[in-house]
Amino acid sequence: LPALEGVRMELEDCAFPLLTGITCSDNPEVAFKDADLCLLVGSKPRGKGMERGDLIRENGPIFVGQGRAINDHAAPEVRVVVVGNPCNTNCLIAMANAKDVPDDRFTAMTRLDQNRAAAQLALKSGAHWSDVRNVVIWGNHSATQFPDWHHATIGGRPAAEAVRDDAWLQGPFISTVQKRGAAIIEARGSSSAFSAASAAIDHAHVLFHATPKDTYTSLCVVSDGSYGVPEGLISSFPCTTDGRGGWTIVQGLEVGAFARGKIDISTSELAEERAVVADLL
Repeated sequence: LPALEGVRMELEDCAFPLLTGITCSDNPEVAFKDADLCLLVGSKPRGKGMERGDLIRENGPIFVGQGRAINDHAAPEVRVVVVGNPCNTNCLIAMANAKDVPDDRFTAMTRLDQNRAAAQLALKSGAHWSDVRNVVIWGNHSATQFPDWHHATIGGRPAAEAVRDDAWLQGPFISTVQKRGAAIIEARGSSSAFSAASAAIDHAHVLFHATPKDTYTSLCVVSDGSYGVPEGLISSFPCTTDGRGGWTIVQGLEVGAFARGKIDISTSELAEERAVVADLL
């Protein structure tokens, strides 16, 4: 485990004030024992020219084992965040193999996409990304995802009013966010690392710190049929959190014809991915 030891050394060298100990192991019984929060980042990364579909069968078995280990060894109130791609379907696999753990304990990460969308809106409008609220991601963490600005605000103004460019919102904005991961791979030769790690921290933080009033965040969670997404799929929705690891899908948001079409495309991809790994569920 030399590479893992290298990670351990770097964590020690960061001297984080809340870090009190590190255990390195490739034994799931040890690694997941009494874990309250599991960040599942261990999947084969997408390389240059590789399609997401190529990863599904290679990474699926990893999450079968991790799901079973979480079921058998993690803490009773465990929360699981799947980061390793394809994260929606990997989350579905892990959830299906943790039979005794409630489904709502499992989430996957589209916070990176939300952060990317906020950055693009800020750059276009001349605002700071901290002024962007309620831009959300629907669907899959893939090139079919739908970054939705319709309910977003920038500095308290509707995003569309602040940007004043509907053609950009319906075209380059969406495609830039959808293809950002591929653009980073093309530029640096490897997949997103620093931004993904930061987003994972954001995701974990929002699970244990309640979303502010009238604010929501993007979480990939098991669908209950909301917004026409078939039950059982792990899809990104606008959500609120209670600060105790619980989440709720925001209800009652208007979804127009444009948004409906985009969400349906991503939902279809999620259903196709589920079919590919049906034997692992």
